[in-house]
Formats: sequence, C-alpha cells, structure tokens
Amino acid sequence: MSQSDLARFAARIRDPEGVALLPGINSERMRVYEQLFFNNLEGFLASGFPVLRSLLSDERWQRLVRAFLGQCRCRTPYFLQIGEEFVVWLEEGFVAEADDPAFLAELAHYERVELALDVSTNELPAGGWSPLAWPLAYAWPVQRLGRDYRPLVPPPEPTCLLAWRDRDDRVRFQQLSAFAYHLALRLQAGEPSHEALLDLAESNGLSADTHYFANARMLLDEWQRQDIWFPPAT
Repeated sequence: MSQSDLARFAARIRDPEGVALLPGINSERMRVYEQLFFNNLEGFLASGFPVLRSLLSDERWQRLVRAFLGQCRCRTPYFLQIGEEFVVWLEEGFVAEADDPAFLAELAHYERVELALDVSTNELPAGGWSPLAWPLAYAWPVQRLGRDYRPLVPPPEPTCLLAWRDRDDRVRFQQLSAFAYHLALRLQAGEPSHEALLDLAESNGLSADTHYFANARMLLDEWQRQDIWFPPAT
C-alpha cells in the first residue's frame, strides 16, 4: 500500500460510516479490523470512565466513542494516554447532544485524575509541594455525580479538591475549602508558606494573628503527614 492508502485504511478503521472502503479491500475482512479496533478502544474507555459510562445509554455511549475515534487525532503512541486525549477532546472538540449532561467533560477529567497520578513517574520531594499532589477546581460536584445524582445546574460555589499519591503509592482525594485550595495553588507554584499565608490573610480580610497561623500550621502539618507538602530542607 502507498502512504496515502495506509492513511485512508486507518481513517476507515476509525470511521467506517464516514470513510469509503478502499478499492480491492474485502468488506467482510475490513469489518473484522473495524470491530476489533472499536471494541478494544471502547472497552478501555469504559473501564477508565466508569461513572461517565454508567450515565449514558448504550446507544449514546457507542455514538460518543465512535465520534471520538473518528474526529480525534491522538498525539500519543501510548495506550495509557488515550484517556487523556479523550478528556481533551471532550473539553475542546466535542459537540454535545441535547440530552448529554452539562458536566460530562468535568466528570471525565475527574475520573482521569486517578489513573494519571497512579502512573506518574514523579517522586516525592525532599521539601516543598509534592508534584504528586494536584489542586483541582470544578464547577460541578464531580465526586458526587452518578446515576442517583445528576444535577441540571451547578451549585453557586465551585468544588475544590485535592488529589495526591502518597509514599505507599495510594491515590487519595479530599475536598478543600476555598482558602485551602488557594493556599495549595500558591505552595504548588513554589511560594514560601509564610508569604503565601500573609498574602491570603490580606486578600481575604483576615487578621494574620497567632490564632490564624496556628490554624494554618495545623493544616500544613496534616498535609505533611499525608505526603502532600514538606517543609523546605534547611
């Protein structure tokens, strides 16, 4: 096959309904390739996004996967990163149907986080914020979404979460207050804890007194115990 024929062959496998069969290719044999490709990727996405899958009918899920395979040009050769491409497509190239939940892309992002942290090659640091600790903010309460909870409008306040992998390689999640979320962002950016706390006190109209720093120290101590943040090495 020529390079152009190979490209058309691959395009046909991704989108059997939108790409014509190449001349000389047996349709029955081609259907085997098409089904193997689709079933393999569909199963991988279903296992990687189980809550999202449970919220869609079989027919809608099949259309969603086929649209992704037909429209997205994945930029990675690594199988484990296909889920990341799926999330990006939902955020940037996805055209929703009338009955799709408005939180679909955020839910997919949230479900992807656990695997992304699990396979990350980053290590715990000697000091500072762990690269394995990710502050997250969503318009929707993603950690509560499911068949029994499908809100039509987002709550007035965003949902702030922290996802991290500890020294035992366990991925964990916790919900954060808005204050803790913004502190986490500053520490993640490398800002010293004392400076971050002073600035947050000023921006939130809080008194940076002994009581304030005592409560902040309790939070930092807890994050240190959970392998999220470590005092800078001296």
